[in-house]
Amino acid sequence: HRVRLLFKKGMSCFRERRKGCRKRKSVRGCVVGPDLATLSLVISKKGDADIPGLTDDQRPRRLGPKRASNIRKLFNLEKKDDVRNFVVRRELNEKKKKAPKIQRLVTPAMLQRKRYFRSQTRQKMVLGKKLKEDYTKRLSEYRQEQKELRAAEVAKKKKE
Repeated sequence: HRVRLLFKKGMSCFRERRKGCRKRKSVRGCVVGPDLATLSLVISKKGDADIPGLTDDQRPRRLGPKRASNIRKLFNLEKKDDVRNFVVRRELNEKKKKAPKIQRLVTPAMLQRKRYFRSQTRQKMVLGKKLKEDYTKRLSEYRQEQKELRAAEVAKKKKE
């Protein structure tokens, strides 16, 4: 019943790990029979009648957004509004609530860290320039010394 197909980008059941990568995988095919245990299905279009227990009731989402920009989008917030006050919390019991850790939240500590890393990079660049200047200066001195030594040797040989 199974065939081995060569999968490439865009095909179902295959995620490209590197650009242009293909993979031969064993697949069962599209024939639905009594030997199947489960079927993975997606509702693509709603018909005129509801399916009881599936499309007849509206269930709210269990979790709210976690990323700062998505929380802003959900509540139509401006840049100056504090996202931490708008996190969707869920109740575990009457005394305990749970909220997600907000990702990509711009905090003073994060900005300080960014400034610090930038200054480190700048300092390294300045130090590198200084070391390069010192090296070129020393190299020119060394070459001059070598030239003088060679000239002295040549003069010595000419004397003899």
